[in-house]
Amino acid sequence: MTEVIFLIEEALEGGYTARALGEGIFTEAETLEELRNNVKEAVDCYYEEDDENKPKLIRLHLVKEELITA
Repeated sequence: MTEVIFLIEEALEGGYTARALGEGIFTEAETLEELRNNVKEAVDCYYEEDDENKPKLIRLHLVKEELITA
C-alpha cells in the first residue's frame, strides 16, 4: 500500500473526525491541525515500523456540508 485515505468530517458536537477508508483507523480532534497530528499517530500505531503495507502517504479528504435555504 502506498497511501491511506481518510474521510474527514465536522462532528456535530464540534471538532472533526477522521476515518480511514478500507482500514480500521479512526481518530478525532478539536482542530484540523490537531487532527493531522492524530491521524499520523493513529497510522503509526496501526502499522508496525517494518510492515511492508504501511502507507507512504496519508491523504485527507475533507467533507463539508452546507445548507442553503431557498
